[in-house]
Amino acid sequence: MKKSDNIIEVKNLTKKYGKLTAVNKISFEVKRGEIFGILGPNGAGKTTTLEMIEGLKSINSGDVLVNGINTKEDPHGVKSIIGVQLQASAFFDYLRLTELLEFFGSLYNRKVDAMEILKEIELVDKAKAYVKNLSGGQQQRFSIASALVNEPKVLFLDEPTTGLDPQARRHLWNLIEKIRDKGKTVVITTHYMDEAEVLCDRVAIMDSGKIITLDTPDNMIDVLISKGFKKAKQEKMANLEDVFLDLTGKDLREA
Repeated sequence: MKKSDNIIEVKNLTKKYGKLTAVNKISFEVKRGEIFGILGPNGAGKTTTLEMIEGLKSINSGDVLVNGINTKEDPHGVKSIIGVQLQASAFFDYLRLTELLEFFGSLYNRKVDAMEILKEIELVDKAKAYVKNLSGGQQQRFSIASALVNEPKVLFLDEPTTGLDPQARRHLWNLIEKIRDKGKTVVITTHYMDEAEVLCDRVAIMDSGKIITLDTPDNMIDVLISKGFKKAKQEKMANLEDVFLDLTGKDLREA
């Protein structure tokens, strides 16, 4: 049987909390090997949608298939083929980075090469460090590393660059693109529109539990311009972040 071009298929997905409908009959597909963004204001239903796809939250109605596995029927099967970014607070305080990666590998009955994973995210020099002693950017990179121990087919990142300085943010973009280039699919939520425009092949914009549009960033921008939209202030060839990086450099500033 021919493998589908879609690695994730969401059909009429719904989540309710009493009278509140957090996610309202949404449907979309994610293609293999793409970076797919889910955008929306706070409370739009982005994180709830991810958690239902990941098998971390129950589904009231609708279906989710991840690489052909139905999340409702086999949530453990889905969890075995995905990676989910953890927040720094989720790690044990007194295990070193290598020990944490080996521990997470053991949960999947995998023997992992911790140093090779740390090399991939440029944290070899912090192998014996504790997560609590890492900088914000290092913690975010390690959270991604922890999600890669089971060699997932899909990597889920929920606002991965929040709170990072421009150098760390750009560096994390490069890391995410490298992960995609190795054949993995990445699903990301973010509040940074420039981040979605740079990283995402396609974007779904959610509001009030519904997907209100889904397309490539370029096509979305073209549709807006075709409506006669004009910025009040003329865009320049560079922005303040570009100035900041030009003056301070693009190298990471890590303790």
